[in-house]
Amino acid sequence: MDRTAKVTFVTLVGSVVNIILTVFKIFAGVLGRSTAMIADGIHSLSDLLSDIVVIVFVKISAKGRDKDHDYGHGKFETFATLIISLMLIVVAVNLMSGGINKIRQILDGGEVSSPGMIALWSAVASIVLKEILYHYTIIQGKALNSPMMIANAWHHRSDAFSSVGSLLGIAGAIFLGDKFVILDPITGCVISIFILVMAVKMSVPAIKELLDVSLPDDVEEKIEATAKSVKGVVDLHELKTRREGPGIIMEGHLVLDSEISLKEAHDISKKVEAALRKEFGSETQISLHLEPEDDAE
Repeated sequence: MDRTAKVTFVTLVGSVVNIILTVFKIFAGVLGRSTAMIADGIHSLSDLLSDIVVIVFVKISAKGRDKDHDYGHGKFETFATLIISLMLIVVAVNLMSGGINKIRQILDGGEVSSPGMIALWSAVASIVLKEILYHYTIIQGKALNSPMMIANAWHHRSDAFSSVGSLLGIAGAIFLGDKFVILDPITGCVISIFILVMAVKMSVPAIKELLDVSLPDDVEEKIEATAKSVKGVVDLHELKTRREGPGIIMEGHLVLDSEISLKEAHDISKKVEAALRKEFGSETQISLHLEPEDDAE
């Protein structure tokens, strides 16, 4: 199974879980008289939308080079990461807004209906399933070097956190009385801040990648060290780097002994490329300008 197929499979598993949870939460919310659980079900629907984004964009990003995209379609995956991060920001803002409004309603003496046990068990099931889905997706995302999948995993966890707020509010109302239902919106507000911070942390690298920001200094130093470890390489300078989806693009001047033949220089450059791809992944794109030591600046 290739990378695209693996990403698609993992995401489809998440989609099936999200469909089941959406239907179950809304049903449990209506039957258990819990507005928190109905809202939680709608939140699960947003996870389904992020799954669709992943499936569509991973297929586009896997297309490779064509006449209009000399460096491939890797940035489509980065763009999808940014979209999912923005969706998480929207989810966080809505959670915060809804929580504040509900706190005001409760403090103003508004009526809050007592939820049923089915709503409570629905929240518990949601937390367990979404945490399992989060760990499954993030493990696969890291293994496949996919920031897009990692972002989607956090979307799953945001749903689990949303259900934690619902669980506290529902449990408080059932076991402690209606006045403790305020635990739901308070917890929701706290969780929304956490989701917002994570969303911003994921969006910043995506924005940097879309703007072709160079790789960190330690990565560039590792690139230079890897190149220089190949026998025959004098130096690597004028290094330019950027990330392209799951891969890296690097360009540089490879300084070699002035006395060697063109064939020898070519063979050394191929060994350097092989060493770099072994270190940074097979999708690494490398462009090396061969420069004799006597002319090196």
